[in-house]
Amino acid sequence: MFTFCPLQGARSESTASQSLLELDGGVKVLIDVGWDESFDVEKLRELEKQVPTISLVLLTHATISHIAAFAYCCKHFPLFARIPIFATKPVIDLGRTLLQDLYASTALAAAIIPRSTLTEVAYSYEQSQSAENGRFLLPAPTPDEITRYFSLIRELKYSQPYQPQAPPNSPPLNGLTITAYNAGRTLGGTLWHIQLGLESIVYGVDWGQYKENVFAGAAWIGGAHGGGSEVIEQLRKPTALVSSSRSPHVTRPGQRDDQLLETIRSCVVRGGTVLIPVDSTARILELAYFLEHAWRRGAANTTASDGENLSRSELYLAGRTSGSLIRHARTLLEWMNESIVQEFETVADGAKQTNGRGSSGDDSKSKEAGPFDLRHMRLLERKAQIDRVLSQSTSKTNCGRVILASDASLEWGFSKEILRKIADDPQNLVILTEVPGALADDRPPTLARTLWQWWCDGSNNGENEAEQLVHGRGRPVELHDARKIPLEGAELALYQQWLATQRQLQSTQLSTAGGHGLGAGLSADGGASGRGGGMATLLADGADDASSESSSDSDEESDGERQGKALNVSTTIGQASQKKVVLRDEDLGVNILIKRKGHFDFDVRGKKGRERIFPVPVRRKRNDDFGELIRTEEYLREEEREEDAVNDGPSGRDAASFQPPQAGLGKKRKWDDVGTTRKGDTKRANYVNNESNGERRRRRDDGSDDDSGYGATGDDGGNYDDKADPAANDAASNLGPAKVTFTTESVPVHLRIAYVDYSGLHTARNLEILLPLIEPRKLILIGGSDAETEAIAEHYRSVVSTNRGVAVGDVDVLLPRVGGPAVDASMDTHAWVVKLADALVKKLKWQNLRGLGIVTMTGQLRSGVAALTALRTSDVEDGAADAIKVSKRQKSDAGAVVVAAPRTGSEPPALPMLDVLPSTLALAAARTGTKPLHVGELRLADLRRAMQASGHTAEFRGEGTLVIDGSVAVKKTATGRVEVESIGLPSDGGPATKVGGTFYAVKRMIYDGLAVVAGG
Repeated sequence: MFTFCPLQGARSESTASQSLLELDGGVKVLIDVGWDESFDVEKLRELEKQVPTISLVLLTHATISHIAAFAYCCKHFPLFARIPIFATKPVIDLGRTLLQDLYASTALAAAIIPRSTLTEVAYSYEQSQSAENGRFLLPAPTPDEITRYFSLIRELKYSQPYQPQAPPNSPPLNGLTITAYNAGRTLGGTLWHIQLGLESIVYGVDWGQYKENVFAGAAWIGGAHGGGSEVIEQLRKPTALVSSSRSPHVTRPGQRDDQLLETIRSCVVRGGTVLIPVDSTARILELAYFLEHAWRRGAANTTASDGENLSRSELYLAGRTSGSLIRHARTLLEWMNESIVQEFETVADGAKQTNGRGSSGDDSKSKEAGPFDLRHMRLLERKAQIDRVLSQSTSKTNCGRVILASDASLEWGFSKEILRKIADDPQNLVILTEVPGALADDRPPTLARTLWQWWCDGSNNGENEAEQLVHGRGRPVELHDARKIPLEGAELALYQQWLATQRQLQSTQLSTAGGHGLGAGLSADGGASGRGGGMATLLADGADDASSESSSDSDEESDGERQGKALNVSTTIGQASQKKVVLRDEDLGVNILIKRKGHFDFDVRGKKGRERIFPVPVRRKRNDDFGELIRTEEYLREEEREEDAVNDGPSGRDAASFQPPQAGLGKKRKWDDVGTTRKGDTKRANYVNNESNGERRRRRDDGSDDDSGYGATGDDGGNYDDKADPAANDAASNLGPAKVTFTTESVPVHLRIAYVDYSGLHTARNLEILLPLIEPRKLILIGGSDAETEAIAEHYRSVVSTNRGVAVGDVDVLLPRVGGPAVDASMDTHAWVVKLADALVKKLKWQNLRGLGIVTMTGQLRSGVAALTALRTSDVEDGAADAIKVSKRQKSDAGAVVVAAPRTGSEPPALPMLDVLPSTLALAAARTGTKPLHVGELRLADLRRAMQASGHTAEFRGEGTLVIDGSVAVKKTATGRVEVESIGLPSDGGPATKVGGTFYAVKRMIYDGLAVVAGG
């Protein structure tokens, strides 16, 4: 049995995706931790409730809709990081890059603390007013924390069955197997196949069927790279298929490519600027590859006119992590389309031949560029670079510019800033590449959603609808900018009180869950280390550095005079860093004598306990397995002390005028000091080897080679000052307690709007063709609006009823809704429970098959529940094999065998009993017994290992053909049928010369791997 509950993204306009599957035995599988551009914490409340009971987390795509809330969950949900998490390597690498870009670009990604929780901890009128009016931000994860969170994800490859282990304090997984298959649309996108017992579930959301320039189509037919006419066996006839119903009206990839180039050409020929907002890591690869190669073809075509040759215009890729994205793409070519791999191999072979001939001259001109060696596309990774590019006039050269910018919603990436600057020119153009999602009803739509709605209202309903351009006509749009402001006064005190409350709640949860090892990962500054430490790092911000001052804790913990809210706050948050917050005098108490300069007196009248004693911090010695740790700074020579003082530099007013001396020759260096290098030299030295020299030279000139902050790879090379880009450093510089303020700017839009679908999603036509071929027993539709979901469900019911000859109402299509009850998608919904008599149990001969017990029986059904007495003995005899095949068995202490479990609200008062047949009927039953049935699944890989273990030679040849002893070939068709062919010649020596030869040895090994169910 299993139930399905969508947490986000079912029957709604939102593109966020979160789904929860509950399997037999209390096993819960969470698929995706998506979010939308509102970053509303309330949308994660249901997920937070389910975290303690989740056994497994699976990630499908590296997009905002599928992975945006991952870092938030790891940081703020205490038990989330303990759960085993699985994804493919591209999803891990690109997801990390995406979240670093997200948190560096917008303050809202850190999420706003709900006002309800702030109001609960407020204890004064001033704080209550702050809770009502303020928008306090949760502490955002740092780049190092994001990297650590993604290092917890376990990497899987396509078509690799894996049996995970259950986390602590979770029910056993009972042999649950997960397998990833290519979903298309994004790099590393996954269709998940989940197998537990007899339940086979296929989860495929936001998959793409067409083979594109970079991405191969989904692996429904013919594996990862297509080919074939039937659905692969592992994905056929699942217990339930979970699919998305969102299917935009798109053309084929070849037609859309030509359409995009024509739309771009119509703008750049007039010297305009084309903005293409797209996501940071997924679909941007498809567009970047296509446009780069279109510019290459234009540069090679010297006969084309200026209006037709796009290479005469400028091409840019704008994103804070665009450099990291291209580097990841160069290392993940094997996950892309076969044409990309062939292109890379061709370039590599050409480079070897060129080097072998000893060519001379410029290598960047003699060598052919690889798939992602950008010769025409320039990277923009800082706002100052974008300002300089947009400030350059195109009227002199009469050539336009094309900018690919993150993100697709126009809410938090560079695309928003670019739109702000180009919106006033009618010659400019913005091209939307996918249908933007909608937020909640009480929230204003995103900027991309507004522009898309304008395009829908202004375009005609003709065949060339997507090619039409809609003019903005000066209509205003509201641009909302979020900015972080440090907390002060009553707001800071309220934040500290809330932080103390959260510490207490998390401590309670960790102790309840038995998380001793989890809490051990906390460091002195509130950070975390190890497997589960990252979840408590929110305690680092706004707390006191008093952990080193804790002395013998038996006396202090026995002090019962810690009353008053101010002292409670001071003692509760006493394990975090003081550097990030300023505490009030009353919060410090007697510690003010050592924490505040200029304080030499403290009134102890009326005080009790530790408040009457002068605070003397006891420094505990740090020991390890070899004794006391040695403090190396105590053994420095005088000249080394002076060198360290010079390197550290002065503090205070002298810091601004301090100039460190140049390192001279002949001085000793420390072990970690490799040498004096310019900023970015190490990065350039470790850069991907297949980057051309011309591109390196151009990147140095542009100043975009250095990684800093949240992965913003842009060294200005002296051309820009950090002060010129305050927004770029705002998220990283303000690490303390802060709140967010919004400023609204109305911008009139005069540019033109176009829509060319590059979302890569499957179409309604794909679903019409594939669903009857997959033949799911139950279909669950999510990820679309009400109209889209109802249309797909109605069409599927009509097709299945026509093909199978059943009524439309008998076709199982489940349409769950967010916030609604979980749907039951089990296959044993109509099964019955019978009790076996002791005499019958003693005669059963069980067969073990991959962890399942298989047995066949013939008996007489005795009276029990009235509804069950109508069953006839002949029905049990004829359907015994099939019933046992689709049911789970477990032996009870009383000797009963549960054939199946009914899904009823209450257990029947008396179970029917299956007893041995009387002697008069036993002979007749033996004559009319059911035919033998082989149960199980043959895997050629298992057969190969078994034959090799028995002394035979076995190897794979051709496409899925196993050749044994060079004389017997074993094939497995797409429908699961096993074909064994032999050339009829005996082999010399070895086990093949035994009686029967290799052919019968193979047949015998195949039958040994199956269970024979005989009804007689």
